[in-house]
Amino acid sequence: MPQLLSIFINVLAPVFIILGIAYGVTRQLRLDSRTLSRLAYYVLTPAFVFNLISTARIEVTLATRMVVFITLVYAGSIVIAFVVARLLGRGHKMTVAYMMIAAFGNVGNFGLPISQFAQGSAALLPATVYFLANLVFAFVLCVMLANSGRGKLTHAIGQVIRTPALLALIPALFVNATGVPLPAVAMRVIELLAAAMIPAMLIALGVQFANAGIPRISFDMLMAAGVRLVSGPLLAFALVGFFDLPALERNVGILQASMPAAVLVSIIAMESDTLPEFTTATVLFSNLASVVTLSLVLAAL
Repeated sequence: MPQLLSIFINVLAPVFIILGIAYGVTRQLRLDSRTLSRLAYYVLTPAFVFNLISTARIEVTLATRMVVFITLVYAGSIVIAFVVARLLGRGHKMTVAYMMIAAFGNVGNFGLPISQFAQGSAALLPATVYFLANLVFAFVLCVMLANSGRGKLTHAIGQVIRTPALLALIPALFVNATGVPLPAVAMRVIELLAAAMIPAMLIALGVQFANAGIPRISFDMLMAAGVRLVSGPLLAFALVGFFDLPALERNVGILQASMPAAVLVSIIAMESDTLPEFTTATVLFSNLASVVTLSLVLAAL
């Protein structure tokens, strides 16, 4: 018990305190979650990815094993979500909602700061690799699921290609591979924007939660959130031994696999009319409930 309390205070509490501050001041300051989210998505995240990847030193084979590992874990969660929804006799839209919630972890807003607090600043590089891997996989899959039967595969792929974080990855890899130095003024701008990403993402998430309101608990909400929060860490612990990952990459990978559902799931559900109220409420609930599951995962690490 003392270990769990120490983990909560030193690793999770800073994240939830920032969420709480943003939640508390949203109405007084009339904060707009859309503006904050778009700033983080289109400006700060690309700067963060470029700043980290352009100077990173990571073996291609190791990065490949990491990507395959996290993708298999999330794919396994999707299969479990599908089986659970079908066993419960749920219809097409509810089944899709279960699968979308399982597919997309909050590997950015939560995963990056929690990995850093738990494993140190060196954890940001592997956490970013896992973040990008899940972003591509889950974004394509969620858009395909939400538009299943409507022939929107090309739309999903197009949306992914235009993702700012992935667009920043191309020049970052070029600079990394060639060693071409950027002007000091450019690097300092990028570094400042990159440093703002994590706090901005947490504040944006807190504002989104404040605007969404307190979710009404339902059986399906508990089941869908439970699949995301429980299947992820169980599959990660079960599969990680097959990938021969170093300790840091192993621990960060398990953490990223254990994250609650991402807010982007709610946005995709709204755009495609896939039970948006249920999906948004479940995303919020899973993030709140993750304080318990993430504490247990961190203790196990």
